[in-house]
Amino acid sequence: MRHHIRSTLGLAAGLVVGGFSPALAQTPPTFPSAADSDPARLGIMRGFPPPADRTVRFDNGSGYRFPATRWTFSNMRQLVPTAAVWRGEAPVAALPPAERDLGGIRFTSLDGKAMTFEEALAGTYADGILVLHRGQLVYERYFGALNAHRPHIAMSLTKSVVGTLAAVLAAQGKLDPAALVTRYVPEMAGTAYADATVRQVMDMTIGVQYSENYADPNAEVWNYARAGGMLPAGPNYQGPRSFYDFLTQLRKEGEHGQAFAYKTVNAEVLAWIIRRVGDQSMADLLSSEIWSKLGAEGDAFFMVDAIGTESGGGGLNTTLRDLARFGEMMRNRGRFNGQQIIPAAVVEDIERGGDRGHFAKAGYATLPGWSYRNMWWVSHNEHGAYMARGIHGQSIYVDPKAEMVIVRYASHPVAANAANDPISLPAYMAVAKALMQP
Repeated sequence: MRHHIRSTLGLAAGLVVGGFSPALAQTPPTFPSAADSDPARLGIMRGFPPPADRTVRFDNGSGYRFPATRWTFSNMRQLVPTAAVWRGEAPVAALPPAERDLGGIRFTSLDGKAMTFEEALAGTYADGILVLHRGQLVYERYFGALNAHRPHIAMSLTKSVVGTLAAVLAAQGKLDPAALVTRYVPEMAGTAYADATVRQVMDMTIGVQYSENYADPNAEVWNYARAGGMLPAGPNYQGPRSFYDFLTQLRKEGEHGQAFAYKTVNAEVLAWIIRRVGDQSMADLLSSEIWSKLGAEGDAFFMVDAIGTESGGGGLNTTLRDLARFGEMMRNRGRFNGQQIIPAAVVEDIERGGDRGHFAKAGYATLPGWSYRNMWWVSHNEHGAYMARGIHGQSIYVDPKAEMVIVRYASHPVAANAANDPISLPAYMAVAKALMQP
C-alpha cells in the first residue's frame, strides 16, 4: 500500500476551495476504498519522526493529496497558522445519549444502488458522523484520523457560519443587507463589488471574474489560495499575499442579482464586511455571538493568512460534537443550551430559502428545486431540510420535520459534492424517516 502515499490522486485545490463546481460532477477515477486509505492503516504521520514516505508537509503540497488528506483534514493546526474561537467559560452543554442502531437502515442511492447507512459512510469516506434526534445523540462514529475531541476542517460549512453571523448583525440593526458593499468596505470601490449589495453577496448572485475550475491552472482560485496561505506560494509567486489584497483585485463579469453563482470569494467579502461592522476579528465575533453560548466542548479555530486574517470561505475547524451543537441550535430556530443564542427570525429566513429561479441557472444536477439563502443550501423538500455543505463531504443537515440534525466530516478523494450527493442525500432522508417511526 506504500504507493498510495506517493500517488498524486485527488486535487490540491481540495483543501483550499470552500465549495465545488458543477463542472466537477463527473464520474470519478478509481480510488482506494475508505478502508484501504485509512491513515492509521497506511501509517501516515506515525513514528517520531515518521518515515519520509509517510510524512505530510505543507510546503511541498503533500498534505493535499489523497490519501494523505485523510490525515490532514483532522490535523490542520499542525500545518498552518490558526486563530482560536474561544469556547467561553460556561459548562459543556450535554448531548444526552440515546443510542440507536442506524447502520442497517436501507435506501436506494440516486444512481439506483441499494445500500445501508453503514455502507454509505464508507462510500463517502466519512471521518466522523453524528446524528441528533430531538436533541439526543442517537448515533456517533469515527474513522481514520478523527476522534471525538479532535477538530476537523469544515471547508465550506464555514460559509454558512459566516452567513449566519451576517444575518445576526442584520437582525441587530448593525448591517443593512440592502446597502452597497462599499458602504462598509470602501476599499472595494473599483472592484467587481463596487455596485453590489450585501444581500447579493449573502446569496451569491454576484457577477465576478473568478473561476474555481480546478482543472485550469490559470483559474483565479489558485492565486486566492496562495494569497490566503492555504497553498504554498512557491518561489516564483508574485501575486497578493493576503485575502484583503486578493479581494481588491477582483473584476466584474456579468451582472449582479441575475443568477446564483457559487464562488468562494463572496464569502471572503462577506467576512470582511462583518469584521468591519462588528469591529473585531471573525474569530472573536463568532465566539461572542455564538460559540461561547453553545456550551461547546472546545475552542474552534480558523486558518489564517500571513497577517492573521481568518478564511471565511473554508477555514473553520471544529469537533464533530460542537458542530452538532451548532446544528441543533439552528434546528431549534436559534435556541440552545437554555437560551436564545441567535434571533429566531434569522433561521426562519434561511428556512424559507432564496430565489429558486436564480439557483436553477447554476445547473446542479443533484439539487433540483433547491435555493440558496444567507450561505445555506435549502432543499425545499417534503421535510423542509436545509444544509451547510463543504467539499470532500462536509455536511450539516437540518431536518425540521424529523427533528433531526446530521453532521458529517469526511475526506472524499473527489472535491465536488456531486460525487457523494447520490449517496448522502437519500441516506439522510432514510434516517430521518426511520427516526420518525414510533
